[in-house]
Amino acid sequence: MPDPRFFEDLGPVSLTELAALTGAELSAPGAGSVQVARVAILARATADSITYFSDRKLAAELAETRAAACFITERDVGLAPQGCIALVTRQPTAAYAMSGERLHRPRRHAGPAVSREASVEDGAVIGPGAAIGQGAQIGRGTIIGANTVIGPGVTIGRDCVIGPNVSLHCALLGDRVKILAGAVIGEAGFGATAGPKGVIDIPQLGRVILQDGVTVGANTCIDRGAYDDTVLGENTKIDNLVQIAHNVRVGRNCVMAAHTGISGSVTIGDGAAFGGRAGVSDHVIIGEGAQIGAAAGVLRDVPPRVVMGGYPAMPMRQWLREVAWLSKSAAVRRREEPDQ
Repeated sequence: MPDPRFFEDLGPVSLTELAALTGAELSAPGAGSVQVARVAILARATADSITYFSDRKLAAELAETRAAACFITERDVGLAPQGCIALVTRQPTAAYAMSGERLHRPRRHAGPAVSREASVEDGAVIGPGAAIGQGAQIGRGTIIGANTVIGPGVTIGRDCVIGPNVSLHCALLGDRVKILAGAVIGEAGFGATAGPKGVIDIPQLGRVILQDGVTVGANTCIDRGAYDDTVLGENTKIDNLVQIAHNVRVGRNCVMAAHTGISGSVTIGDGAAFGGRAGVSDHVIIGEGAQIGAAAGVLRDVPPRVVMGGYPAMPMRQWLREVAWLSKSAAVRRREEPDQ
């Protein structure tokens, strides 16, 4: 369920209301009075949740879901387990997104710049113009830079350094974390789907967790999870102008040089390293100790301790051989061509 420190619950609501909102059709007569309180993905749904099913690869998860109801296409309605009420729609993902907007809302900072409901330990330093939301917690010895915004419920450990003009929302930070100027942590990741009247946003209801000793460079963006959390492991170091998308899991002692881009739901093992402008496609697994060369484009899983380069990325020695072969072939072709 969405963390109540960061999201307000606006439910429960009846399935009749959600069916009317989304244009879905209830498959079970008389089920409209059933109440749901939250949206959740199949594997995390509980008896008061509504979920959705749009990919037959997840049929096993659908069979085991505990959700009270599920948005599903007419083609797949027979896959819904007994006890899970089907709401039939052509656009299950869009229906889920609209239901998420109805049931959950990010908490907003209200009141004075530094909320009376915030907890700031002795020895913390708050810079001029900083805003700290209700329920936020800041540990001893932490420095908050000028004009930084700490959203409601955000927790920052001890001896951290948060630079000026940083934005922190839906985030939990350990001790000795450093975030340099202009970084944006915990904003909504990029999630969109086709809706009844055009493209709509999918609510991003997860968190960002930065473990002890993490460093985040200037103007870097780390998105909160869509369903699960975005997590950076202990001692990981992120350069300036890096993009880390929703649901990414980064291990301990990883490094990323500037302009690295990590797509959603990527898993990165401990000790992995990324050169500048490296890019990783979504749902890829990068093995422990792997090295991704500068400007490499990773489209497939990378085994542990392998060095990759090029686009699409391949083992570095193979890529260098291919580059050398192409260079030699081009030189031969130029010699063979008659003068223009």
